[in-house]
Amino acid sequence: MARQSGGTFVLRIEDTDAARNKPEWIDGIVNALSAIGIHDEDPAFEGPYFQSHNADRHREAALELFAAGRAYYCDCTREQLRERTGSEHLGYDGFCRERGLTFEEGRALRFRTPDEGETVVVDLIRGEPAFPNGAIEDFVIARGDGSPVFLIANVVDDLDEGITQVIRGEEHLSNTPKQQLLWEALGAEPPVWAHLPVIVNEKRQKLSKRRDKVALEDYLAEGFLPEAMVNYLMLLGWGPGDDREIMPHDELEQLFRIEDVNTAPAFFDVKKLTAFNGDYIRALSPEQFANACAPWLVAPYAPWGPEAFDKDVFEAVAPLAQTRLALLSEITGYVDFLFLDEPVRDEASWSKAMKAGAGDVLSDARAELAAVADWKADDLKAVLLAVGEKHGLKLGKAQAPIRVAVTGRTIGLPLFESMELLGRDRVLARLDAAARSSSVDEESL
Repeated sequence: MARQSGGTFVLRIEDTDAARNKPEWIDGIVNALSAIGIHDEDPAFEGPYFQSHNADRHREAALELFAAGRAYYCDCTREQLRERTGSEHLGYDGFCRERGLTFEEGRALRFRTPDEGETVVVDLIRGEPAFPNGAIEDFVIARGDGSPVFLIANVVDDLDEGITQVIRGEEHLSNTPKQQLLWEALGAEPPVWAHLPVIVNEKRQKLSKRRDKVALEDYLAEGFLPEAMVNYLMLLGWGPGDDREIMPHDELEQLFRIEDVNTAPAFFDVKKLTAFNGDYIRALSPEQFANACAPWLVAPYAPWGPEAFDKDVFEAVAPLAQTRLALLSEITGYVDFLFLDEPVRDEASWSKAMKAGAGDVLSDARAELAAVADWKADDLKAVLLAVGEKHGLKLGKAQAPIRVAVTGRTIGLPLFESMELLGRDRVLARLDAAARSSSVDEESL
């Protein structure tokens, strides 16, 4: 929206609560935004600003409201309020409004809300919800130690930073009439508001960092492409109005209209996101794909050392893997057999493939493969076809024990291209090892 309007996206770190503020969390925010194209090299980006750096202005504004009669000091305790109202749930009753208290340690500063009328919030998504002023309690704007609370700090920062449009989650809508009253009391016109729908999980529960995976960097570390993440996130609560979903960001940006955002909760469907990611992976050029896979081809993800990795072999096999991946992190398991001395043996795959008679198939295949003159995928396939016919097996059944012997798994890259890249000597050695192991298994049965 900032780019559409020629405006500026402002990143502000609201760090006044020290217990909920850590440098690594700030780095996570900045790095995650940068990964999806929002960073300080973009002329439409500004920040990060830190709310704690503006604490003096927050105090000054709170005192201005006190001096103007728009706020008053209060020394009521929660227990006293409960005794007066007979309830723990009723809001503040305005007891100290006319007591004329001045600041002392322990006295909170409360904003004097209007007794009559209503506060209308102009919201680009939700219309113009109205809040009766009589239902808004005289809320605290500064604590007993004089430190301003989030509500007024946010308003002052928005004023100082020239914020004209506030776009945020719908859980903040209940705060909006209070903030709007503060804007007006400070002599300023409130910004335009837009409250986005909440995002829910598959159980239709609001996403929670205590229960759900919500950090963008966690998804990127798992192998989701930034472009896929942006495309999918853009479609949460909004759509371009046709059946298209996978679209370049520039086009999405041009089509986006915040007025068209839904008010209903948006379902964060990880399966759909994963499908998006697979489509984006397949759309990469070979060079882009190889570069995107690079982090998963070295430690700590790769179980092989750097000396075992062959860049030429990987580039040869990469196109075969690219059509199969849904996550970039899956590349390690697809190609590990090429760079390890022995394949990682998946026991479920071994049990499925190495049934009675598998040893004979392995032995015959080994003998025929050793005699192949030209170690090419088509010739290797022809050998396995012939071995299968000899044992009354179709190619799929005949190649199952060969695949497990060579790659360690029943599912993976095309077998014959993999065997060609692995080379004659390593393939034959793995077939020998598998034949010995399968014969031991049969004897144990």
